[in-house]
Amino acid sequence: MSGTSEGPAPAADLVRPAVTERHIETSPRTSAGLHPGTSVSPGPPPGTSVPSEPAPGTAVSTRAPSDTTVSAHAFPDAASPRTFQAAFATAPLAMAVVDREGLVVTANESLGDLLGSDAEALTGRIASDLVDLASDTRTWHAYREVLRGRQARLRCTRRLKHPDGHSLWVQVTVAPLPAQERAVLISVADISARRELQARLRHLQMHDAVTRLPNRTLFFERLTAALEAEAYEEGGTGRIGLCYLDLDGFKAVNDTLGHRIGDRLLAAVAERLTRCADEAGYARAATPLVARLGGDEFALLVEDSTGTEQLADLAESVLRSLQAPFDLSGQRLSVSASIGVVERRAAGTSATGLMQAADTTLYWAKADGKGRWTLFDPERNAHRMTRQALSSTLRAAVERGEFTLEYQPLVGMEDGGVRGVEALVRWNHPQFGMLTPNRFIGLAEEDGSIVQLGRWVLATACHQARRWQLDHPDAVPIFVSVNVAVRQVWDSDLVADVAEILKETGLPPHLLQLELTESAVMGSAGRPLQALQALSDMGVRIAIDDFGTGYSNLAYLSRLPVSVLKLDGAFVRGFQYENRDGTDTHPNPADEVIVEALIQLAHRLGLTVTAECVETASQASRLRGIGCDTGQGWLYSRPVAADRISALLEAAATCGQV
Repeated sequence: MSGTSEGPAPAADLVRPAVTERHIETSPRTSAGLHPGTSVSPGPPPGTSVPSEPAPGTAVSTRAPSDTTVSAHAFPDAASPRTFQAAFATAPLAMAVVDREGLVVTANESLGDLLGSDAEALTGRIASDLVDLASDTRTWHAYREVLRGRQARLRCTRRLKHPDGHSLWVQVTVAPLPAQERAVLISVADISARRELQARLRHLQMHDAVTRLPNRTLFFERLTAALEAEAYEEGGTGRIGLCYLDLDGFKAVNDTLGHRIGDRLLAAVAERLTRCADEAGYARAATPLVARLGGDEFALLVEDSTGTEQLADLAESVLRSLQAPFDLSGQRLSVSASIGVVERRAAGTSATGLMQAADTTLYWAKADGKGRWTLFDPERNAHRMTRQALSSTLRAAVERGEFTLEYQPLVGMEDGGVRGVEALVRWNHPQFGMLTPNRFIGLAEEDGSIVQLGRWVLATACHQARRWQLDHPDAVPIFVSVNVAVRQVWDSDLVADVAEILKETGLPPHLLQLELTESAVMGSAGRPLQALQALSDMGVRIAIDDFGTGYSNLAYLSRLPVSVLKLDGAFVRGFQYENRDGTDTHPNPADEVIVEALIQLAHRLGLTVTAECVETASQASRLRGIGCDTGQGWLYSRPVAADRISALLEAAATCGQV
């Protein structure tokens, strides 16, 4: 101030505005208040009377004036330094004035009570130490910027330790004093009650109401944090494990006994799982986290795991703990669980990936018989992923023309001449290469695409058989054998499809053979049986594939329109054959007896017999000796492209064998 020496301002001056008069704004656009540094009118001169009431008959406006100038003399002590000092000292909000060096100039009683100290004893203390502003770099830097006048305000939350031992949460605000260039005001609000309420609400939000275990949200929060910690922190194993379990048959409990008993069962299971986790965590760095993920699904998360053996022991202890019956309000229940176990390095693992692996492994445990635990197998999972990838692209693959046919000759056992060929479909997959039928036919039957694929195979094979017939008119025409799935009979009009394709290609019906598995044909009734009969009446040959491994109900052979039996290769492998070193492996006499009896029975019924998987001359000789009609296998030819069959027919015609 002009005319005075510069020195430390009195404490009272640091907390009061440097004016003694106020301008009170009562306009509706602004809130009424005192504004320091604003000039005001001096009020009426001394000795002037101010009427307290208007004179009778005088009009009085009831609207508040938009701007009223009030003299400070109307409130003689309101703007005095002593008044401001008293307001500061008695304010319920804990406050302290701090100089630009960070030292407390003065503090009020509320701050002293909050920190468990006398207010006067705080004078001269380092303010940042009192409210923990130097514990992290970001807050400390912002605080220093406010002290230097480079930042307008700092607000942060801190946890302080009271001298009596308890902790409290406070919200600290640091702001410059407008009229004091050399000081800032620190205000400290106790928010412990609010934080406690937030903690209670979070606990309710993050825990299951039935079992009181952490719920799915908290589990994934902990899992994500654990993966980050294990992947980047040193000193641990860097691994993580998970037991993901599901109660077997829990739905039946809810359906028969009601949800009340079901909830009690879940709570009882949760207690046993918690006990298992406590026992597993004994003498270890951490106890596994037990959580209910929803329904009857639970998870036990093992941070910093030591390997699959630790997870296997935990899964075994869980299964043992659930073996004892549960007594629930007079109901004695027994349950089991299926558990998927995953243990791996945390680095490179995501929460989603870990849970997908656990879910897959749990599915394996249930598929393998329930009441057991199964360890995640990368190879098995890769096969599953491949199946899924194939299944999702099957229908489109037919439209894109990714399938092709190969043909394997069916050879007469007596003269070695080609009697027919079996059409075998292959999938030229753009990612997995050439795939054999065992990789995708089952998938096609599951999703129904076998109907579309089967129609394509049938049409392509018939076109090719007709082309061979036209290209080799001097040779005896060979038939083409096509595999048919039962679903093709149920989900499509197979008879109409065959009739249309034969008409379109010009192939005679007797040159088409349809193969159905024994398990499908032997149980045929209703529509499938009618379809088979209609096809047989049309002249199409019906063959039972893999005969001898299904129902083997011989009574059906006399009732079904079957013309060919194809013996399963398992019987042929039991015949005597040569090893690579030229020695003979002893045959299985029972196989030969069974095959000979089946051939005799088939011949008595007017059926022909084809033996599959003929690989050696010894097998062919033995089959020929017991009367087998035709053979199929690598001894004669592997499945080959259509042009190779053309060359074979040309050579056979030249030699007069066909």
